[in-house]
Amino acid sequence: MTLLTDDQKMLQDTARTFLAEEGTIKKQLRHWRDTGCKDGFGHALWKQFAGLGLTGIAIPESAGGLGLGSTEAALVLEEIGRNLTPSPFLTTAVAATRALDGTAQGDKWFPGILAGETVAALAIDEAKRHAPEQTALEAKRSGNGFTLNGAKQFVVHGASADVILVAARTAGSPGERDGITLFAVERGASGLDTENLGLTDHSKAARLTFDNVGVDADAVVGEVDHGWAPLQRALTAGRAGSAAELVGVAAGASDMTVDYLKQRKQFGRLIGEFQVLQHRAAYLYGEIEIARAAAYKAAELIDWADPRAELMTSVAKAKAITSAALAVQEGVQMHGGIGMTDEHDIGFYMKREAVLAQLFGDARYHAARVAELSGY
Repeated sequence: MTLLTDDQKMLQDTARTFLAEEGTIKKQLRHWRDTGCKDGFGHALWKQFAGLGLTGIAIPESAGGLGLGSTEAALVLEEIGRNLTPSPFLTTAVAATRALDGTAQGDKWFPGILAGETVAALAIDEAKRHAPEQTALEAKRSGNGFTLNGAKQFVVHGASADVILVAARTAGSPGERDGITLFAVERGASGLDTENLGLTDHSKAARLTFDNVGVDADAVVGEVDHGWAPLQRALTAGRAGSAAELVGVAAGASDMTVDYLKQRKQFGRLIGEFQVLQHRAAYLYGEIEIARAAAYKAAELIDWADPRAELMTSVAKAKAITSAALAVQEGVQMHGGIGMTDEHDIGFYMKREAVLAQLFGDARYHAARVAELSGY
């Protein structure tokens, strides 16, 4: 893993302490699930994120943010994953802010994000699998703006968002990157139908239908027909961030499992004394460390604006998915029957891994991107 500076270590300690105290499964995930919260997360906690400056982690200092990078975001996201803390941090503070950076829409929405009052969502996917180049939602010029028609799905926090960044096609055909434009659509826009859905991990995502949704020209993020650039910034940051959160999910599940191995007795012995379980735990530890190294290397390359960042981000996401999947599977199995019950927390890690694995592209998608970017 990348060697951390003193400031980064301080941020890591702050996030670890804060989320271990306020972002626990009992206080957050279970609470909002059991109360049937339509958002799936607590706005009071989002305000606490803001109080620590975390909502502005990727917002430039000139706009009132911390002006930090993907490495710092990864430190926070790993702790979010470790505690399974439901929040809009990944989609709002990490991904959306990267798209909005340097735009008039950024000037409009950054103050609310910094205050912990604004939630942003990304509306990208239209089919069963992640394929941003296949954007087909149509945006036609109409007067001084555009009219949007089409549908999006798997829009995380789509029903809770104050602003939704929508990838739409203003030119070209699905499959082409040119001709995509990114729009900032505000909550309650006329003609926008929102179906709020609960996901496997009890978080919320929406299906959106756009029926002649009108937006003015100021809603364009970046330039018309050239929305791929801000969209790619958001996707790269989101993919690297989701890899870091998956590392946290894997680490949290592994820690819980190892602790159980040190307590559970069978045949008069702690099950952690059985060599076969020791071997499996050791192998899992190595896999998580490899995934962590890949996630932080991806974040580091993004911060350096290195041309290899896109490739390494896909390596990191693919590896984090496989490592987290192994961690949660081993965790549930080693816990035995109790691992399948709702009363025990280990099963929540499996559910979160399943959702994060799909967000911003699954393992197959990123394996294919690695091959493509490597010249195959």
